[in-house]
Amino acid sequence: MLEPLRQGLPPLDPAAVSNAASCALPPRYEAVRDARQFTRRTLDQWDTGDRFDDVCLVVSELVTNALRHALPADTPRAAEQDPPVRLHLMRWTDRVVCAVRDPSHDSPVAGDSEDFSAESGRGLFLVDSFADSWGWHPLAGTLNGKVVWALFRLQSGT
Repeated sequence: MLEPLRQGLPPLDPAAVSNAASCALPPRYEAVRDARQFTRRTLDQWDTGDRFDDVCLVVSELVTNALRHALPADTPRAAEQDPPVRLHLMRWTDRVVCAVRDPSHDSPVAGDSEDFSAESGRGLFLVDSFADSWGWHPLAGTLNGKVVWALFRLQSGT
């Protein structure tokens, strides 16, 4: 179990966001492809340079984890109304943050498998490897669940 991580996320003033986009994702695994395509289109418009592939990979992992581990077992995988997972992308001058909101209060759990040929269990390891920092925090107020985020620093002039 990971404690909520906020220390790696620098103070972000929502008023200083230069670009933001979000999309709701239905509770089916095809949503991972949709999230990746949405991210590619958005980042292409924002001209994020060399971080393009890193952000797309991390978005895929975060959305996969939300769909696989954060939805109750009885969640209908074909439901279209009130999608339980939401992807947010935000850009400041020199950084991009991707955040995936899901309805679970459970903390993300990193896989402990040392089998590098395994087909699952490495998602958070990949997030940690490709993002400059990442973490999660529980939601408060009227929103239920948590947000898992990853921050990417952009090179100057991007």
